[in-house]
Amino acid sequence: MLTESVNTIDTSIRERDLTSPGGGDSLTGPGKRGPLRPEPFDDMDDDENAFRDKSKIITLFLLLVVLMTFGGLIGAYVVIATNDVVEWQPFSLPIPVWISTVLIIISSLSYELAKRGVINSDTSATRLYMLITSALGGMFIASQLMAWLVLVNRGFYLSGNPYSGFFYILTAIHAAHILGGIVALGAITLRTWYPTADLDEYGYRKALAISVGMYWHFMGFLWIVLFLLLGFWK
Repeated sequence: MLTESVNTIDTSIRERDLTSPGGGDSLTGPGKRGPLRPEPFDDMDDDENAFRDKSKIITLFLLLVVLMTFGGLIGAYVVIATNDVVEWQPFSLPIPVWISTVLIIISSLSYELAKRGVINSDTSATRLYMLITSALGGMFIASQLMAWLVLVNRGFYLSGNPYSGFFYILTAIHAAHILGGIVALGAITLRTWYPTADLDEYGYRKALAISVGMYWHFMGFLWIVLFLLLGFWK
């Protein structure tokens, strides 16, 4: 009786395997034996989405702080500029300021190409355009220093003229934020210097590139606002 029962159970299991798709066990999948295991892509997607959401929240919070800082300074600038203060003596923008504007626009374009390289896992393109973007950021800061030197030679200093004071403060704070962006660019460049086959690492790189891109483009947009404000609202 025991032998017949065992044979009956074994026959039932074989019939169930044969009727399963691909002839495999219904729990483990077609043609496979062993315990049921979770799909690694599901775990990777969850980790990537979690990191992307976290980095995006941190970046948005940082941009909100930057926006509030510059919003207060711009508000004060507008109030003083419209009050016809005697000490308010606007001047024409130095040539390096115009050069800075061109550089920051080109850097946004080059960063987009770098980000596309990260998304497409093209390490050569990522390295090239990340380095170009970082170099353009450094040239932007250098052009700001040149603009300050031109103004000093003209006799415009931080004190004595509210317009020149706002010019120095706004451009200096913005340059400091650009410097922070260059540091972030360097971190991404080192992180993506070599290709990776690790899905978690790829998700981390992509999320990081998107977050830093939000910051870099925002600083470029903010510079355009400052350029228009200082150059055409006097």
